[in-house]
Amino acid sequence: GGGDPSLVMAPEPEQAAAVTFLLSSPQIQTRIANEKYLRTHKEVELLISGFFSRLPPCLFPLGLDNFLFSILIPEYFTDPRLPNKIHMQLIKEKKAA
Repeated sequence: GGGDPSLVMAPEPEQAAAVTFLLSSPQIQTRIANEKYLRTHKEVELLISGFFSRLPPCLFPLGLDNFLFSILIPEYFTDPRLPNKIHMQLIKEKKAA
């Protein structure tokens, strides 16, 4: 089981105030909201993972350059078959669950 609760130290008031301040910053709130959205919208995960699965592994150490942004990204995300592909993947995952 768990340890002795009396051994758990409560954070100092200054530390608690710092954590509260950081969590209330607009950037952190945006990141939390984005994370919640992504966790509830599986299609976004499928879009992104589908895109990165098409990239040759040799591009990753080189970083993202103009080739990626000017050719690969528009080609992938403007594919008229993409919505149907994502829809079929969602159906497949629901059946597997």
